[in-house]
Amino acid sequence: MTKVAKKGRTKAELDQVIHHVDKLVDELAKGKAMDKVLRAPAG
Repeated sequence: MTKVAKKGRTKAELDQVIHHVDKLVDELAKGKAMDKVLRAPAG
């Protein structure tokens, strides 16, 4: 059993995490600096 399964995360929660990581990767691929991406307001 993985750590994720042990913590009891639902599929919806995992999908949300994957979505956020995907957005982060997209912004980094566009050439934005990591600190600027992480500090950007949501929305």
